[in-house]
Amino acid sequence: MAQALHVQIARDLRDRIRRGELGLGTALPSESQLCAQWKSSRGPVRQALTTLRAEGLITGGPGKPPVVCSTAVGQPFDTLLSYSAWAHSIGRTPGQHTLELSLRRADEHTAASLHVEVGSPVVQLLRLRLLDGSPAMLERAAFVERIGRTLFDFDCDSGSIWAFLQSRGVQLATASHTIDAVGADPVDATNLQVPEGTPLLRQRRTTRAADGEVIEFHDDRYLPGLVTFTLENTLETRTTLARNATR
Repeated sequence: MAQALHVQIARDLRDRIRRGELGLGTALPSESQLCAQWKSSRGPVRQALTTLRAEGLITGGPGKPPVVCSTAVGQPFDTLLSYSAWAHSIGRTPGQHTLELSLRRADEHTAASLHVEVGSPVVQLLRLRLLDGSPAMLERAAFVERIGRTLFDFDCDSGSIWAFLQSRGVQLATASHTIDAVGADPVDATNLQVPEGTPLLRQRRTTRAADGEVIEFHDDRYLPGLVTFTLENTLETRTTLARNATR
């Protein structure tokens, strides 16, 4: 089904901002120019501009030309669970190379992360994530056995594990995130092609089912300058964490 015209216009402008065609402080084309380009009335054009204002990408209200004020593209909560969904949403091509998928006995760190007993069987994954064909992030993941075993029926090089688990009926209900910086260890350095000790942006995520059971733990390490994370708070005290592309 074809997307609404205002969605197409907003996506085109968003992509031009992301690619740097419309840099910070640059005025967008006028409403009349956008109408001519898209063979549109002013309604869809204004709706598209309203969308970009709400996303914090442009400023300028009635009577003022819209100007680019940010190039960071925020993402909703569900794309934090899926690297592939995040990459597609900003117009980039995701990729992955699976380095390890194994059934192991949980050591103390893994057991504590998954809230299982030391020595319990768990499934561990190590994947190099790509962005437009280049190394971007090293993904370390651990899953409780009943969830992780399903991954042996999945080609982990083919795409989103999150989407695969959903297709198997796994309900990922809530997640908590810890964001910090960490120096690249030998495994990070080899796979991300950086010197050991290079600062990396790390996202650690614990994901739970609807009943509160911890089902996976991630330790994802991004190359510096690739992404930022922002927090948005509402009056209802709910918090949304957004991952933003910075280049």
